[in-house]
Amino acid sequence: MRLSKLFEECLREGYTHVENGGDFRLFRREGELYIFFAHSDGVLDWKNNLDFPAKASVREEAPHLFVHRGFLRVWMGVEKHVAPAIQDTRTKSITVVGYSHGAALAVLCYDYALRARPALQDKITGYGFGCPRVLWGIKTAAVRERFKRFTVIRNIDDIVTHVPPAALGYYHVGKMLEMGKKGKYSPVDAHRAENMLAELKSLEASI
Repeated sequence: MRLSKLFEECLREGYTHVENGGDFRLFRREGELYIFFAHSDGVLDWKNNLDFPAKASVREEAPHLFVHRGFLRVWMGVEKHVAPAIQDTRTKSITVVGYSHGAALAVLCYDYALRARPALQDKITGYGFGCPRVLWGIKTAAVRERFKRFTVIRNIDDIVTHVPPAALGYYHVGKMLEMGKKGKYSPVDAHRAENMLAELKSLEASI
């Protein structure tokens, strides 16, 4: 599915709202599982967005990750709702997609899917549109390898993709796909869905 189509799907209505402010939607296409996470849509989401001290994710397996505390809290509320679909043996590939706040959840969901279904590691893919930084600490070789199939899509001046600041130890995972032109939008406008979608379609048309 083209990136613009994935993003349009991510923007659609019909999300399930769960504890701690998480919003997710999933569907299957035969053995393919798609999991989508919505952008911020309320006060609780913004409280979690701004709760950025790092916290160790509760995992026994390496690599051990330190992540944005607010995003981790939301993900822990979502995990039990999406875990059965991820663990279902009928699931043969997984695509995780999120926008903004939802992109941060996509990072954590992608990591969970790899841990839950290691045999599918080459068939698990993630996309974070307008993704904030989620992981904190040293970006090790193990982390680089782990997130090699996750892509952050950034409209160049998008303010959300520049927070939390790298100076505080946060970093992006996976590959970075930049689009648009520097100075074309304000930092806030560069994050708006309509502008991101326009730049995605322009990028696809040029390929």
